[in-house]
Amino acid sequence: MSMDLTAELTASKNPSTKLGASNGNPEAQLTVDVYQSANDVVVRSAIAGVEAKDLDITIARDMVTIRGQRRSSETIRTTDFYHKELYWGAFSRSIILPCDIDVERARASIKNGVLTIRLPKLDN
Repeated sequence: MSMDLTAELTASKNPSTKLGASNGNPEAQLTVDVYQSANDVVVRSAIAGVEAKDLDITIARDMVTIRGQRRSSETIRTTDFYHKELYWGAFSRSIILPCDIDVERARASIKNGVLTIRLPKLDN
């Protein structure tokens, strides 16, 4: 399954919004890979089980914040678990970028549970 999240990026390019936890609940820190190609800085993260509507990406020239919610489709009592290793709930991650990027040309997609954000480098 592949999903283009570019439309969702348009509404969240304001770096002054959505950077703090709004309800005071603890959030898990999202794991990421950040690398560069000749023209882009690329951020990748495994977000299997997260629906696009539960994902918010905020982009500034020097930082990306990914925030979301992984919701369980079942309610299981804690006493019924033998092992409980999967994380369900809120998560976030802010990444300081190694160079300034072109916010307007940023693109995001999800394929096979992996979020990929491509951030074109600004010409220096």
